[in-house]
Amino acid sequence: MHPLVRTARETGLLYLGMAITGVAFYLVLLPRLYTADDPDATLANLVTRESLARAIVAVELLMVVVQALAAVWFYRLFRTVDRVAASGIAAFGLVNAVVGLVSAALLGTAVQVAADPFGDAAATAHVLYLISENMWAVGGLFFGLWLVPMGWCVLRSGWMPRALGWILVGGGFGYVLSAFVRYLAPDAHVLAEALAYPASVGEFWMVGYLVVRGVRRQAVDPAGELAVARAA
Repeated sequence: MHPLVRTARETGLLYLGMAITGVAFYLVLLPRLYTADDPDATLANLVTRESLARAIVAVELLMVVVQALAAVWFYRLFRTVDRVAASGIAAFGLVNAVVGLVSAALLGTAVQVAADPFGDAAATAHVLYLISENMWAVGGLFFGLWLVPMGWCVLRSGWMPRALGWILVGGGFGYVLSAFVRYLAPDAHVLAEALAYPASVGEFWMVGYLVVRGVRRQAVDPAGELAVARAA
Protein backbone atom coordinates (compact mmCIF):
# COMPACT_ATOMS: atom_id res chain seq x y z
CA MET A 1 0.00 0.00 0.00
CA HIS A 2 1.31 3.46 -0.90
CA PRO A 3 2.36 5.45 2.22
CA LEU A 4 -0.04 8.28 1.34
CA VAL A 5 -2.98 5.87 1.11
CA ARG A 6 -1.92 4.22 4.38
CA THR A 7 -1.74 7.58 6.17
CA ALA A 8 -5.13 8.59 4.73
CA ARG A 9 -6.78 5.39 5.93
CA GLU A 10 -5.17 5.64 9.37
CA THR A 11 -6.50 9.20 9.59
CA GLY A 12 -9.93 8.00 8.54
CA LEU A 13 -9.95 5.28 11.19
CA LEU A 14 -9.05 7.81 13.88
CA TYR A 15 -11.80 10.13 12.61
CA LEU A 16 -14.19 7.16 12.71
CA GLY A 17 -13.09 6.54 16.30
CA MET A 18 -14.06 10.13 17.11
CA ALA A 19 -17.50 9.57 15.62
CA ILE A 20 -18.07 6.29 17.47
CA THR A 21 -16.97 7.60 20.86
CA GLY A 22 -18.93 10.83 20.31
CA VAL A 23 -22.14 8.94 19.58
CA ALA A 24 -21.57 6.63 22.55
CA PHE A 25 -20.94 9.61 24.86
CA TYR A 26 -23.63 12.06 23.71
CA LEU A 27 -26.45 9.86 22.46
CA VAL A 28 -26.15 6.56 24.31
CA LEU A 29 -24.55 6.95 27.74
CA LEU A 30 -24.95 10.55 28.94
CA PRO A 31 -28.76 10.72 28.50
CA ARG A 32 -29.09 7.68 30.77
CA LEU A 33 -27.46 9.58 33.63
CA TYR A 34 -27.85 13.34 33.27
CA THR A 35 -31.29 14.91 33.68
CA ALA A 36 -30.99 18.56 32.70
CA ASP A 37 -34.11 19.77 34.53
CA ASP A 38 -33.84 17.56 37.64
CA PRO A 39 -30.64 17.85 39.71
CA ASP A 40 -31.93 15.40 42.31
CA ALA A 41 -32.51 12.75 39.65
CA THR A 42 -28.98 13.28 38.30
CA LEU A 43 -27.49 12.86 41.77
CA ALA A 44 -29.57 9.73 42.37
CA ASN A 45 -28.31 8.30 39.08
CA LEU A 46 -24.73 9.10 40.03
CA VAL A 47 -25.17 7.20 43.29
CA THR A 48 -27.06 4.18 41.97
CA ARG A 49 -25.27 3.97 38.62
CA GLU A 50 -21.72 4.79 39.64
CA SER A 51 -20.27 2.28 37.17
CA LEU A 52 -22.14 3.98 34.34
CA ALA A 53 -20.94 7.41 35.51
CA ARG A 54 -17.34 6.22 35.51
CA ALA A 55 -17.80 4.57 32.10
CA ILE A 56 -19.00 7.91 30.71
CA VAL A 57 -15.81 9.60 31.91
CA ALA A 58 -13.72 6.78 30.39
CA VAL A 59 -15.48 7.08 27.03
CA GLU A 60 -14.94 10.83 27.03
CA LEU A 61 -11.25 10.30 27.77
CA LEU A 62 -11.07 7.83 24.89
CA MET A 63 -12.70 10.48 22.69
CA VAL A 64 -9.94 12.90 23.77
CA VAL A 65 -7.25 10.38 22.80
CA VAL A 66 -8.62 9.72 19.31
CA GLN A 67 -9.28 13.45 18.77
CA ALA A 68 -5.67 14.31 19.62
CA LEU A 69 -4.30 11.52 17.42
CA ALA A 70 -6.62 12.45 14.55
CA ALA A 71 -5.36 16.05 14.73
CA VAL A 72 -1.76 14.86 14.42
CA TRP A 73 -2.57 12.39 11.63
CA PHE A 74 -4.39 15.07 9.61
CA TYR A 75 -1.22 17.15 9.82
CA ARG A 76 0.79 14.16 8.56
CA LEU A 77 -1.65 13.68 5.70
CA PHE A 78 -1.80 17.29 4.46
CA ARG A 79 1.56 18.78 5.46
CA THR A 80 2.93 18.54 1.90
CA VAL A 81 -0.18 20.24 0.51
CA ASP A 82 -0.27 23.35 2.72
CA ARG A 83 1.80 23.30 5.90
CA VAL A 84 0.00 26.30 7.44
CA ALA A 85 -3.47 24.85 6.84
CA ALA A 86 -2.34 21.42 8.04
CA SER A 87 -0.97 23.03 11.21
CA GLY A 88 -4.33 24.76 11.66
CA ILE A 89 -6.14 21.41 11.53
CA ALA A 90 -3.78 20.02 14.16
CA ALA A 91 -3.94 23.09 16.41
CA PHE A 92 -7.73 23.44 16.34
CA GLY A 93 -8.17 19.70 16.81
CA LEU A 94 -5.89 19.71 19.86
CA VAL A 95 -7.93 22.55 21.37
CA ASN A 96 -10.97 20.32 21.02
CA ALA A 97 -9.08 17.57 22.82
CA VAL A 98 -8.36 19.97 25.69
CA VAL A 99 -12.08 20.88 25.85
CA GLY A 100 -12.89 17.18 26.21
CA LEU A 101 -10.20 16.76 28.85
CA VAL A 102 -11.65 19.56 30.99
CA SER A 103 -15.16 18.18 30.51
CA ALA A 104 -14.02 14.71 31.62
CA ALA A 105 -12.46 16.25 34.74
CA LEU A 106 -15.75 17.97 35.55
CA LEU A 107 -17.76 14.76 35.14
CA GLY A 108 -15.19 12.88 37.21
CA THR A 109 -15.57 15.47 39.95
CA ALA A 110 -19.34 14.97 39.88
CA VAL A 111 -18.81 11.25 40.52
CA GLN A 112 -16.64 12.09 43.54
CA VAL A 113 -19.20 14.57 44.88
CA ALA A 114 -21.92 11.90 44.66
CA ALA A 115 -19.73 9.33 46.41
CA ASP A 116 -18.67 11.71 49.20
CA PRO A 117 -21.33 14.47 49.29
CA PHE A 118 -20.93 17.86 50.91
CA GLY A 119 -23.27 20.86 51.03
CA ASP A 120 -25.95 20.69 48.35
CA ALA A 121 -24.51 17.73 46.44
CA ALA A 122 -27.35 17.68 43.90
CA ALA A 123 -26.79 21.33 42.98
CA THR A 124 -23.02 20.88 42.83
CA ALA A 125 -23.23 17.83 40.55
CA HIS A 126 -25.78 19.59 38.37
CA VAL A 127 -23.53 22.64 37.95
CA LEU A 128 -20.57 20.41 37.03
CA TYR A 129 -22.62 18.71 34.32
CA LEU A 130 -23.93 22.08 33.14
CA ILE A 131 -20.39 23.46 32.83
CA SER A 132 -19.36 20.34 30.90
CA GLU A 133 -22.29 20.85 28.53
CA ASN A 134 -21.32 24.47 27.95
CA MET A 135 -17.66 23.55 27.50
CA TRP A 136 -18.68 21.48 24.49
CA ALA A 137 -21.05 24.20 23.27
CA VAL A 138 -18.33 26.88 23.20
CA GLY A 139 -15.79 24.32 22.02
CA GLY A 140 -17.91 24.02 18.90
CA LEU A 141 -16.05 27.13 17.70
CA PHE A 142 -12.86 25.14 17.28
CA PHE A 143 -14.64 22.07 16.00
CA GLY A 144 -15.94 24.27 13.21
CA LEU A 145 -12.59 25.98 12.74
CA TRP A 146 -10.73 22.72 12.19
CA LEU A 147 -13.05 21.84 9.30
CA VAL A 148 -12.18 25.02 7.38
CA PRO A 149 -8.46 24.29 6.81
CA MET A 150 -9.36 20.62 6.32
CA GLY A 151 -11.66 21.58 3.46
CA TRP A 152 -9.02 23.95 2.07
CA CYS A 153 -6.48 21.11 1.99
CA VAL A 154 -8.98 18.88 0.19
CA LEU A 155 -9.53 21.60 -2.42
CA ARG A 156 -5.84 22.34 -2.92
CA SER A 157 -4.62 18.75 -2.98
CA GLY A 158 -7.06 17.38 -5.54
CA TRP A 159 -6.92 14.05 -3.68
CA MET A 160 -10.66 13.99 -2.97
CA PRO A 161 -13.84 15.39 -4.56
CA ARG A 162 -13.93 19.19 -4.66
CA ALA A 163 -17.53 19.12 -3.46
CA LEU A 164 -16.30 17.52 -0.24
CA GLY A 165 -13.82 20.36 0.25
CA TRP A 166 -16.48 23.04 -0.20
CA ILE A 167 -18.91 21.27 2.13
CA LEU A 168 -16.20 21.06 4.82
CA VAL A 169 -15.35 24.76 4.47
CA GLY A 170 -18.99 25.84 4.47
CA GLY A 171 -19.89 23.42 7.24
CA GLY A 172 -17.01 24.71 9.34
CA PHE A 173 -18.21 28.30 9.08
CA GLY A 174 -21.76 27.12 9.79
CA TYR A 175 -20.60 25.30 12.92
CA VAL A 176 -18.80 28.42 14.16
CA LEU A 177 -21.89 30.55 13.53
CA SER A 178 -24.04 27.95 15.28
CA ALA A 179 -22.01 28.39 18.49
CA PHE A 180 -22.84 32.12 18.50
CA VAL A 181 -26.51 31.53 17.71
CA ARG A 182 -26.86 29.19 20.71
CA TYR A 183 -26.00 32.04 23.07
CA LEU A 184 -27.23 35.12 21.23
CA ALA A 185 -30.58 33.54 20.30
CA PRO A 186 -31.16 30.74 22.83
CA ASP A 187 -34.67 30.07 21.53
CA ALA A 188 -33.43 29.47 17.96
CA HIS A 189 -32.57 25.81 18.55
CA VAL A 190 -33.69 24.75 15.08
CA LEU A 191 -31.50 27.37 13.38
CA ALA A 192 -28.47 26.46 15.49
CA GLU A 193 -28.84 22.78 14.62
CA ALA A 194 -29.51 23.49 10.94
CA LEU A 195 -26.28 25.50 10.68
CA ALA A 196 -24.33 22.46 11.90
CA TYR A 197 -25.90 19.96 9.46
CA PRO A 198 -23.50 20.64 6.53
CA ALA A 199 -20.57 20.00 8.87
CA SER A 200 -21.99 16.60 9.81
CA VAL A 201 -22.47 15.70 6.14
CA GLY A 202 -18.91 16.72 5.35
CA GLU A 203 -17.46 14.83 8.28
CA PHE A 204 -19.22 11.55 7.51
CA TRP A 205 -18.26 11.88 3.86
CA MET A 206 -14.65 12.56 4.85
CA VAL A 207 -14.56 9.56 7.18
CA GLY A 208 -16.01 7.26 4.53
CA TYR A 209 -13.69 8.50 1.78
CA LEU A 210 -10.55 8.20 3.89
CA VAL A 211 -11.36 4.75 5.21
CA VAL A 212 -12.64 3.22 1.96
CA ARG A 213 -10.53 4.92 -0.69
CA GLY A 214 -7.85 6.95 1.04
CA VAL A 215 -7.01 9.33 -1.80
CA ARG A 216 -7.60 9.41 -5.56
CA ARG A 217 -5.38 7.16 -7.64
CA GLN A 218 -3.62 10.03 -9.41
CA ALA A 219 -2.44 11.32 -6.04
CA VAL A 220 -0.11 8.32 -5.66
CA ASP A 221 1.18 8.39 -9.25
CA PRO A 222 4.60 10.01 -9.70
CA ALA A 223 3.06 12.76 -11.82
CA GLY A 224 0.41 13.38 -9.20
CA GLU A 225 2.96 13.60 -6.42
CA LEU A 226 5.01 16.02 -8.51
CA ALA A 227 1.96 18.19 -9.06
CA VAL A 228 1.27 18.29 -5.32
CA ALA A 229 4.91 19.16 -4.60
CA ARG A 230 4.78 22.05 -7.05
CA ALA A 231 1.50 23.31 -5.60
CA ALA A 232 2.98 23.24 -2.11
